[in-house]
Formats: sequence, C-alpha cells, structure tokens
Amino acid sequence: MTRKIIDLSMPVHNDMKLFPGIKPTSIEVYEDWEQAAKTLGTWDEGVKSLTAHYAITLSDHTGTHIDSVKHIRGADAPGPEGIPLDMCLSDGVVLDMRHLQFGAGIAVADLEQALDKIAYELKPKDIVLIQTGASAYNTEDRYLKDHVGMTGEATRWLISKGVRVMGTDAPTFDPPVWAMFERKQFWHAHKVMEGEDYWHVENLTNLDKLPRHGFLVSVLPVNWVGTTGAPVRAIGIVGA
Repeated sequence: MTRKIIDLSMPVHNDMKLFPGIKPTSIEVYEDWEQAAKTLGTWDEGVKSLTAHYAITLSDHTGTHIDSVKHIRGADAPGPEGIPLDMCLSDGVVLDMRHLQFGAGIAVADLEQALDKIAYELKPKDIVLIQTGASAYNTEDRYLKDHVGMTGEATRWLISKGVRVMGTDAPTFDPPVWAMFERKQFWHAHKVMEGEDYWHVENLTNLDKLPRHGFLVSVLPVNWVGTTGAPVRAIGIVGA
C-alpha cells in the first residue's frame, strides 16, 4: 500500500478565524530581497537580490495547536517543552460526532457508541480525533459557535483507556462559549488538566479524509519553552 500524507492543519494567515481573545495574527515582510542586499552590502557589488524574511506575530493558540498543561495549571506548570513527544506520534482513531446538536457536550456514551460503530477498541497511546464537522466552515463566523465539545467526564474516560493526546476539528475542545454559559459549565474538559497529564489539539482539519482507524497521527509541537501551547503541523499517515 502506498503511503499517503493527509494534512490536518489549518492554514495560518492574517485573515484567519480566531477564538475570542486571541491576539490577531500578523504576517508581514520584515526585510525584502532588495533590502537584504543593501543590508548585507552586496547591492553595490551588483548582487541586488538576496534572501527575504518575514516577521510573524501570533498567539500560542493560533491555528492548529496543542495545549500544554500550563494553559490551565498556571505559570509554574510545564509548557510545550514538557509534552512527551512519544505521545504525539501514534495510532489514530476518528470518532464522528457530527450527528450531535450544536452546543452539545460529548458524553461517555457518545464515545462508546462511536467506537462500537467502527468496531474499534482503544489502546494506550492512541490519539483520538473528535470530528465535529466545524472545519468545513472554518473561514466563516459560525466556526466559533456551530460545533460540539467534550465534557470533563468523557475526557477522563479517554484518559482511563490510556489516551493522553486528543484533538478536535473545532476551535475549542470544550463546547462553544455560548453553550457553556447556557449550562453554567465552564471549560470542564480543559480543567481535567488540573489533575491529569493530558494534551489536546484544536483547529484540526480534513478529518473526513482519514479512515476511521488504521493510520498514524503526528501532532508534534514546536519546541516553544514556557508558553501555554504551541503550533503543530498535524498530519495523518495512511498506509505507513
């Protein structure tokens, strides 16, 4: 079987949709090709085009990224540098939650039903990807509100099965903000990090292009030190 790489990462650009409170993304030329030639002194030697570079400003939660436990536990907790890399490259399984009503909290029974549907039994170090369908409109305003999210109980249940890395194709691992306020239940999935070493990836894409299981997932974080999250170039590897 020929190996196939599926890109699971959201494109990063100045006009991308961001979660409320996230610093706007800025990608701009800092020094262009001609300016570099002048800076390095080759312009007067007839070499008038060298190497450009861009300045990039973004949040540690921009685009497809992984949350470290520092995101919840506070300043003294480890950031992305503390995420075990062996947990970030492993067998993947996609659990389809697109049938649930927007705003729903995914329960343990929903996970069990999804696993039964694909005849799969979780094992330690599996990377579970929650398919909400939201990535189909991640350039639209409704991306931030039309999705479902995990409950604390369902998150702990996955951890009890040996799953430590999880992900979603929605902008947050929890239900949307409006649903959390409606139920007065705030960040229950995120807050599992207070007592458990687990990590989740947000803003995934293309989960519909993956088989339900039988593939590898790579969500290796950029080695940022001391931040609360880090970008990942998430990929699925089919036929490895």
